[in-house]
Amino acid sequence: MIVKVRNLVKRYGDLIALDHLSFSIKEGEIFGLLGPNGSGKTTAINCILSLLKYDKGEIEVFGEPMTPEAYHIKRNIGIVMQNVAVFNELTVYENIDYFCGLYIKDKNLKKQLVEETIEFTGLNEYRNFRPKKLSGGLLRRLNIACGIAHKPKLIILDEPTVAVDPQSRNKILEGIRKLNSKGATIIYTSHYMEEVEQICSRIMIIDKGKAIATGTKEELKAMISLGEKITVESYDVSGEQLARLKQLPNIVSVEYSNPLIEIKSSKGKNNLENVLEFIKKENIPFGKIYSELPTLNDVFLEITGKELRD
Repeated sequence: MIVKVRNLVKRYGDLIALDHLSFSIKEGEIFGLLGPNGSGKTTAINCILSLLKYDKGEIEVFGEPMTPEAYHIKRNIGIVMQNVAVFNELTVYENIDYFCGLYIKDKNLKKQLVEETIEFTGLNEYRNFRPKKLSGGLLRRLNIACGIAHKPKLIILDEPTVAVDPQSRNKILEGIRKLNSKGATIIYTSHYMEEVEQICSRIMIIDKGKAIATGTKEELKAMISLGEKITVESYDVSGEQLARLKQLPNIVSVEYSNPLIEIKSSKGKNNLENVLEFIKKENIPFGKIYSELPTLNDVFLEITGKELRD
């Protein structure tokens, strides 16, 4: 195992930020860490990095106990936090060179790694730009470059695609897959569920400091009651018909926002077939009709609830 966390407890006065949290991360995984705001994700990461003291528990990284003085372990970790952390007075090249130099002392090796990282992140034509001249997407890529230039075995990416355009997001996700294919184990946090579903091999959902669900996306989807979501386009349906529709077997909810009827069902057979038969029997005029299986977003909302978090 690359990371092992056992019974981790972290308190801030009366607040329990981490409540006997346990999980492990295998070599070569892209491990998704999900949770609402205030769930304990950042606290868990800071404890893994030994940036925070914790009240109870054990943390191992690369098979060894993690401590603030374990610099031989930290040299093999790359950190890309949500807030961009680069020097505005340095160029793209100088920023990457500086952060790589914190880990690599050999000048020739450092130069080679910096050049490889610039090429890898697609920043070659911007190498002499200062951060203030970069777009949001390029700035994020620079932030990632600074965290990975020393070729770490474990990379922690905390919301790396926040506030970037779709093209930049796609470029960043492609880069993460390449890093993983080259042997890096990755811890990935994001509020973009489609990203996590797209790239993570295993996912843990944390809430109120506890791990409440862990598994592949298929395993997580199997944990919830929601089956398929059926959407019907109709401009002419009565309230009585919607009420009768809701009485069909396995139907959990029916909502109508003209012209779309959104039907959520629990797991079961023939849900779509039953809805189609009902529509024909009731002579409800309809246009498009389609069915969707649960998404990771559905899993997240069912497990953690729909209340807003601060």
